[in-house]
Amino acid sequence: MSTITAAMVKDLREMTGAGMMDCKTALNETGGDIEAAIDWLRKKGITKAAKKAGRTAAEGLVALAVEGAKGVVVEVNSETDFVARNTEFQEMVSAIAGIALASGADVEALKTAAYPGAGSVADKIQATVAKIGENMALRRAAAISVGQGAVGSYIHTQIAPGLGKIAVIVGLESTGSSEALTALGRQVAMHIAASSPLAVDPSGVDPAVVERERGVLAEKAAASGKPANIIEKIVESGIKTFYKEVCLLDQPYVHDGGKTVAQALKEAEGKVGGPIRITGFYRFALGEGIEKEESDFAAEVMAAAKG
Repeated sequence: MSTITAAMVKDLREMTGAGMMDCKTALNETGGDIEAAIDWLRKKGITKAAKKAGRTAAEGLVALAVEGAKGVVVEVNSETDFVARNTEFQEMVSAIAGIALASGADVEALKTAAYPGAGSVADKIQATVAKIGENMALRRAAAISVGQGAVGSYIHTQIAPGLGKIAVIVGLESTGSSEALTALGRQVAMHIAASSPLAVDPSGVDPAVVERERGVLAEKAAASGKPANIIEKIVESGIKTFYKEVCLLDQPYVHDGGKTVAQALKEAEGKVGGPIRITGFYRFALGEGIEKEESDFAAEVMAAAKG
């Protein structure tokens, strides 16, 4: 029996897409014969995962986990909504959120983090792909923590505790009551889910987004034939309006349209027992930014009939 080297395991992983421990086991079972190891993996159904890697995974679930002054959100994609309703998939996504809460939200590091009873997070995902028969991917993760205060959270379209289609976490820094802050944080998180702000305040808006908006406003104003100095004033006024639409603190509060979020927070300081500052937020909407594959069902049927 030949010695199983790390290079052999690496080669088998690249050829099959199987997890590291599965590749090592396959090589041990077959005496280091690569071709036999591939057959072993195929017989075990493990290499099904690699064959599905090209299919778009745009469904799935977003999940959150919060503990005191720290919270995380993660997104794990699948190919169909049907899988998102699978209990095993839900348990896996929830567990990944818990692991991220403990080990951090860097996606590449999270993939290598230990998953109880299954090697790493990446190994667990690969094994679940092989078992369920759909491509899956840990797409992104983010974390927020505050030195003193609370992290508010909200799940929209919840299908299980902490799992749904939109997940929001928001950091509230304050020396006031943690219980009152958590309740307020949930209200603010609901607002974020509904209003989709781009940043807490103007300083956090991507400069490229502002310049694009400025260009649109300038082009519209120029078409009116107004003088350059008037156009400049119109553009600056438009940018102020834009900030009110996309900056969390300036948005009309969904729970009381007569106030901005900043005004609502100021009013809440009495109940909380101290000044409140929003340090940041994350809003994960399932599948946002993923270009879903379009399929021609009729063509697929014809191809199947011919083949």
